[in-house]
Amino acid sequence: MASDNRKRPSLKEDLTCSICYELFTDPVMLACMHHFCRACISTYWRGLRGFVSCPQCRREFPNRQLLTNFLVSGMVDKVRANSSEGYQKDLQNQLKDSLESYHAKREEYLNMIRQDKEKVDTIKRVGVELQARVQGEFQALRDLLQQEEGEVLEELRREQAEVLEQAEQRLEQLRTAVQEAEESVRVLQQAADAMETSVLVELPEVNMRPSLQVEKEAEFDVKAFTARYSGPLQYITWRRMFKLLKPAPAPLTFDPETAHPSLCLSRDKTSVVECQEMLPYKRNPKRFTQCVNVLAAQCFLSGRHYWEVGVGGSTKWDLGVAMEVVDRRARAKLSPENGYWTLRLREGGRYSAGTQPWTPLQVDAPPRFVGVFLDCEERVVSFYNAESMRLIYAFNHGPRGRVYPFFSTCVSERGQKPHPIKLLHFPQDPL
Repeated sequence: MASDNRKRPSLKEDLTCSICYELFTDPVMLACMHHFCRACISTYWRGLRGFVSCPQCRREFPNRQLLTNFLVSGMVDKVRANSSEGYQKDLQNQLKDSLESYHAKREEYLNMIRQDKEKVDTIKRVGVELQARVQGEFQALRDLLQQEEGEVLEELRREQAEVLEQAEQRLEQLRTAVQEAEESVRVLQQAADAMETSVLVELPEVNMRPSLQVEKEAEFDVKAFTARYSGPLQYITWRRMFKLLKPAPAPLTFDPETAHPSLCLSRDKTSVVECQEMLPYKRNPKRFTQCVNVLAAQCFLSGRHYWEVGVGGSTKWDLGVAMEVVDRRARAKLSPENGYWTLRLREGGRYSAGTQPWTPLQVDAPPRFVGVFLDCEERVVSFYNAESMRLIYAFNHGPRGRVYPFFSTCVSERGQKPHPIKLLHFPQDPL
């Protein structure tokens, strides 16, 4: 164990002459395999007579033959070069650069750790806020449902109590009428029995017409009573809940003043489609200077808003919001940089978000109805499959200022039947 703990000689020590204690100069090797500087061993042997010996192992040699070791000589030259002041300075600079690099990398990792910790804290904080918000939204629905349930049950109990009270009153009248009739029957029966044994001089005092007249009441309509409380209660409640939704689906209408000349609006301004008679106009590129689009008549500056659009079998459309200040007659790319936040569909079922460049989207099922949500305070514009309410895409840096709901039917291909885009009002209209 002691030998393992001894310090191992370095390469420089191995290449050091044991006579002069300097790096070998013109190293030579003796037959015993020990190395010395040529000058050092020659000087050492000059003072000896007869046989010469190795200064290290004392082995004697019959002659003074010296063998040049070019391998050791080359190693000495390398060690001497590496031991030079310039080399040492370069090595120090390399070490300094490496240390600085690793210090910088360490600081970068520490910053990343701090950022990740902040991210974790943010996720936790936002998660708590969102949980509270979700719980509040559903608690409001539960409160409303509980209130609606209480009101319906109270109305049911009140109506039941009124019907029961009327029925009890009638039963009491009928019981009194029965008692009166029974008393008259008893008196008359006694008079009849007396006639068999004696002559009846006069009739007993009996009211031949009952004093209590009970009319026959119409039969209680159980089905009508049941129908009032076994009908579409969920739908009825939903209609009442709908008025309290925040945001409730906005009943948008198209603005004819903003409609492209090749678009036709329905009378109620809730449906838009390409006009067939305008196809020559649309096919002429020189005359086709405007985008085939239309805005809603309503605009939004604050608050939270939601609306739904029926796209049916359309294969091309753009939906979203546009800033009030955009020039819709210019053929600008629909992107936030140009004042548009949109979702697009093109042939082949290719859905994209209106970014620059376009962001391709994977959609599980082609939506027949698209829901658009706008939060002016949070600057969020998001799109949903309105049937499943699955999020399709969300812009988290939405518009700031007055915006309008934006719609474009795009230009249909030759021989392709145009499909309408329809604004949905609730209860939902079919396409």
